[in-house]
Amino acid sequence: MKLIYGIDSLPPLAHPMVTIGTFDGVHEGHKEILHSLCEKAKSKGVDSMLITFDPHPRKALGLENLSMLSVSDEKMERLNSLPLDYVLVLPFTKAFSELSAATFIQTYLIDRLNISEIVLGYDHKFGNQREGNVELLKEILQPKGIVVTEIPAQNVDEIIISSTKIRKALGHGEIQTANRLLGYAYSLTGTVVRGNQQGRGLGFPTANIALASEEKLIPKIGVYLVQCKFQGNTWCGMMNIGMRPTLTEDKKITLEVHLLDFNHDLYGAIITVCFLDRIREEKQFQTVPELIEQLKKDEALVRRSPYCFPKP
Repeated sequence: MKLIYGIDSLPPLAHPMVTIGTFDGVHEGHKEILHSLCEKAKSKGVDSMLITFDPHPRKALGLENLSMLSVSDEKMERLNSLPLDYVLVLPFTKAFSELSAATFIQTYLIDRLNISEIVLGYDHKFGNQREGNVELLKEILQPKGIVVTEIPAQNVDEIIISSTKIRKALGHGEIQTANRLLGYAYSLTGTVVRGNQQGRGLGFPTANIALASEEKLIPKIGVYLVQCKFQGNTWCGMMNIGMRPTLTEDKKITLEVHLLDFNHDLYGAIITVCFLDRIREEKQFQTVPELIEQLKKDEALVRRSPYCFPKP
């Protein structure tokens, strides 16, 4: 996959086949569109291309405080696992947002790219005021012999897949639902930083994680069953997202993970935490011994999980 920033950096191409979208999370619905695009392009002997945007249009326009399922590096890593030929990233500016859908189609798809076909997901909207749709594409492109293909909505367990629904699931702590729609375990990546070492005093040492990006969506406060990846190894553990109400009155949300059967120094390490299930709500206990007893129960639950396995 060749990653191109800005259309002026794109090499000459012969009638590529394209799709358009932000593709936040690169979920199962996105993958269906991209696989269809790549198969069709290969069968016709042309290049396949995803046209995407940076930053996310809603964030660029300040329309909402949108947290991302995948930051740029994560999205590109997932796209790179697919048989795409090109990913074209267009800078999303205020001026760009003011282009009408018809102008975008003419300027980018026809004049600059000279596409042979466009493949879109169900009910896809684009352009100023989201006025662009499949009907407009067909009206402008089909008379020029350019094919417009719409992929039906994708379903998992009768739920239509969308990035918005996945964000809502994570916001409610519904990890297994989010993972089914994504097609993989949702994850956070960050650097292990020094905390106050209270977990060590409880018999449950934790790694405090500072996220690599402030844009990344953090699941609902609570305790989670996780797998942690770093330095080529994977470890099982339990993660607390919250304010540790039994130990401190500080209202700052922290991310702490306890790795089972692990006693090495992690400070400064880059770690990826993959969420597999939510164990419980965060709770304030009356005494520290009560907290320790609950942590022992949490650990026993994690060890019984089919996701847990012996250390490397």
